[in-house]
Amino acid sequence: MSTQRPILKVQNLNKSFGGLKAIRDLSFEVYPREILGLIGPNGAGKSTSFDLISGLQMADEGAVEFNGQRITGLKSHVIAQRGISRTFQKIRVFTSMTVKENILVGALIHCHDLKKAEEKVMETLELTELSDKKDLPVTSLTLVDRKKVELTRALSTSPQLLLLDEVMSGLNPKEIEIAIALVKKINQLGITIIIVEHVMRVIMSLAQRIIVLDYGVKIADGAPQEIRKDPQVIKAYLGGGRHA
Repeated sequence: MSTQRPILKVQNLNKSFGGLKAIRDLSFEVYPREILGLIGPNGAGKSTSFDLISGLQMADEGAVEFNGQRITGLKSHVIAQRGISRTFQKIRVFTSMTVKENILVGALIHCHDLKKAEEKVMETLELTELSDKKDLPVTSLTLVDRKKVELTRALSTSPQLLLLDEVMSGLNPKEIEIAIALVKKINQLGITIIIVEHVMRVIMSLAQRIIVLDYGVKIADGAPQEIRKDPQVIKAYLGGGRHA
C-alpha cells in the first residue's frame, strides 16, 4: 500500500475541549479501496477524529488532505461535495420525513437535477435493501433500519471515502453478519472506508489495517493479526483497563 498515493492524509492533528486534549498529534494515511479500522476505549478520540476529517469540528493544529488537496478549514457540506461522507454514533435522521426523502437530502448534495437525484436515491435504496420501505416515515422504522437509512443517505452523496461510526452497535449477531456483508459490498464498489466499531469481531472481519487510539494518541497501526498481539493495545483496550 505504501507505493500508492493516499486518498486521505491526516497530519499532526490536535484538538482540545477546554482542558481536555481529545486528539494529540494524530497522523495517519488511508489508501484507495482500503477498509481501515479505528478502535480504542471510550473517550479515545475516534468520533472526534471523524469530526475533524469531515469538517464538523475545526482542528486546533494540523492538516487533512483528501486526494492531494488540503481540506482543513472547509465547511462540512463542502467536504461532502468533495467526496467524504459519514454516519454518526448517535443516529441522525430527519424524523419528519419518509425514508426516500431522507436519502434525497444526501443525493442533492452532488446532483441538483431532481430527476437524476431521485434515480440515485432508488439505486442506493436497492443497494441497502430498503426499497420496499422507501415511502414509510422514518419514525416507524426499527433501530436497524434507521441505521440503514443513515448509511444509505451517506452513500447517496456518491462518496469516495465513507466514515462509519458504530453502524453495528445495538445489532444482534444475525443483523451484524448482514451488516458486515453490506460493508464489504460497498467497499467492492470502490469506496474507501474508515470504520469505528467496539465489536471486535466486526473489525477483525472487515479491516485490512487497524489504527488504535488511546487518550487521543495513536498507539498502534498495523494488520489485524499484529494489533491483536500488541502488548500496548492489549493493555489499553483489548485486555481491558477501561471498558470499550
